[in-house]
Amino acid sequence: MFLKSLLGFYPVNLRLYDIAIIHKSASKINSQGNYVNNERLEYLGDAILGAAIADFLYNRFPNQDEGYLTQMRSKLVNRSFLTQLTYQIGLNHYIQSNTTSTVESSHIYGDTLEALIGAIYLDKGYAEAKKFITRKLLNNYVNLVEVQNSNTNYKSQLIEWSQKNKKAVSFDTVDESKNDGKQPWFIATIEVDTELFGKGTGTSKKEAQQNASKVALDKIRINLDSESSPE
Repeated sequence: MFLKSLLGFYPVNLRLYDIAIIHKSASKINSQGNYVNNERLEYLGDAILGAAIADFLYNRFPNQDEGYLTQMRSKLVNRSFLTQLTYQIGLNHYIQSNTTSTVESSHIYGDTLEALIGAIYLDKGYAEAKKFITRKLLNNYVNLVEVQNSNTNYKSQLIEWSQKNKKAVSFDTVDESKNDGKQPWFIATIEVDTELFGKGTGTSKKEAQQNASKVALDKIRINLDSESSPE
């Protein structure tokens, strides 16, 4: 049974885990006529994940200051990092989704992992959810040294590059949210010396700008590689 091998225990309320893998694009209608998906579980799991990782880092690094702990936690709850974990544990094979939006697709996997954590919390309590996060995820799939040495702040990397190379970089972020109660979407564009270098989307301005910055950095690296390659 996939759940037993993944979780390390037999789940009690299987219904919670069924809901955890349903993206809103594949929402079911229950007997009361309400739409059922993993959004509420994802909201809950996000909070549990943040608390468990904060606790884990606090105890793992007793001599590090608040700034270091905050930065490490940010890297471990990063959306792309959670997506990577979702693939590593094989949860991606069980997600139910009907979305065609590339923006939404980029969130599905990490959101589902958080929803799973929310389901564990409701089914077995905080201690079991924390054990899953620390023992099953962090201990088995995360190299803390690599995480520590990684720099996922693409915006700061881009600004540092622009200052070093005396380039003018400008950010423009547009709120594409609709007043329908759904998750907000933002679109960020980046110009380097008035030339469009990157475009990114996200559920917050920060995320959109980070995604756009990564695209811009990739373009810069490609340009540098082509300039340095022999004719």
